[in-house]
Amino acid sequence: MNRRVLVVGAGGREHALAWGFARSESVDEVVVAPGNPGTASFARCVPLDVGDPAAVASLADDLAVDLVVIGPEGPLVAGVADAVASRDRPVFGPGAAAARLEGSKAWMKEVLAGAGVPTARHAAFRADQQAEALAFLGMLDGLYVVKTDGLAAGKGVVVTDTRDEAEAAVRRYLSGEAFGEAGRTLVIEEGLRGPELSLLVVCNGNPEAALPLAPAQDFKRALDGDTGPNTGGMGAYSPVAIAGDEFVEEIMELAVRPTLRELAARAAPYRGILYAGLMLTPDGPKVLEYNVRFGDPECQVVLPRLDTDLGELCLAAATGRSLPPVRFAPDACVTVVLASEGYPAAPRTGDAILGLDAAAARPGVVVFHAGTTQDPTGAIVTGGGRVLDVTALGPTVGEARRRAYAAAAEITWPGMQYRHDIAAAA
Repeated sequence: MNRRVLVVGAGGREHALAWGFARSESVDEVVVAPGNPGTASFARCVPLDVGDPAAVASLADDLAVDLVVIGPEGPLVAGVADAVASRDRPVFGPGAAAARLEGSKAWMKEVLAGAGVPTARHAAFRADQQAEALAFLGMLDGLYVVKTDGLAAGKGVVVTDTRDEAEAAVRRYLSGEAFGEAGRTLVIEEGLRGPELSLLVVCNGNPEAALPLAPAQDFKRALDGDTGPNTGGMGAYSPVAIAGDEFVEEIMELAVRPTLRELAARAAPYRGILYAGLMLTPDGPKVLEYNVRFGDPECQVVLPRLDTDLGELCLAAATGRSLPPVRFAPDACVTVVLASEGYPAAPRTGDAILGLDAAAARPGVVVFHAGTTQDPTGAIVTGGGRVLDVTALGPTVGEARRRAYAAAAEITWPGMQYRHDIAAAA
């Protein structure tokens, strides 16, 4: 087809997307902006301020791309998709009106209520409502959840059994100490218990036509045993045994389609990926959150299993056409996130990474770069908190897990950390 695709972003999710497009028969060239050392090994990388809507739209015009795919949530909330669409160029990602679903957790809860979608008991509070927020905590039992209303790179959530810790989080958020303006409005929820599930859904603007991808399960806590602080995600796997086709259809009917209908009724039609984060409670599935982009690292375990041409799928969604059927390989996929010392609070950067070639040479393994850069000598060094996503396919979850951890053991840098229990229970 001689199509050129522009992937916007620089992390592990964007590396996985670019990798997926590079494997697509319908795509002739992949450009990543700004990209990273991993994407530079097979795609053209160009510098870009991803948060500048006009700059992204101008780059898409300059490159004459056939499709723009926006990876991170920040540019979507900032209206980058609108700027690209205004130039009559196909863009895979929602406009700012629909991206508010992730940009404001309080508004997301309003949408869920309007759509009749089950979610946790909750309330939102502004900076001048600290007393009311603390009083609401007193109305909850057992497990407390405190979230920034705005974007916080996946780190703006405190889940705790301790009332004192929850109250401290409320004070730090509302004062602006913890996350600045993103936290000066917050949402407090009752804590839900049960297995979590991530469902990525391809949307073309028609709520009834949305297609689910294979479910995945991710691991948010930093340390083994689901302990430690919340992170952007320390690993994931797919498929998930408890989420068969009938269960996925139940989630689509219970949550996803009603949400898409509600967004359309609010003049915010949805095109792109809708990420539903779910808790499978004893009272049934409930929506924890929606994200308006591919999950990271869920993307890294879903796309390697995808047998449908990614370029055709995303272009159809971006242009509002009928979506091709989605098919997945029977193989399982597991990704293990390797993180810098000090992550998530204060990650150390600049350490030389050894063993990348040895890891990538193992059977079924691909290593996605999430937070890497190059030093003046050209060596690849750590450049962020989550550094690498070591991903492996295998005939079973157990074999994929074994391969991923064997590859992770090939890689080293001072202070490298990762969880040892990703997909262990599966």
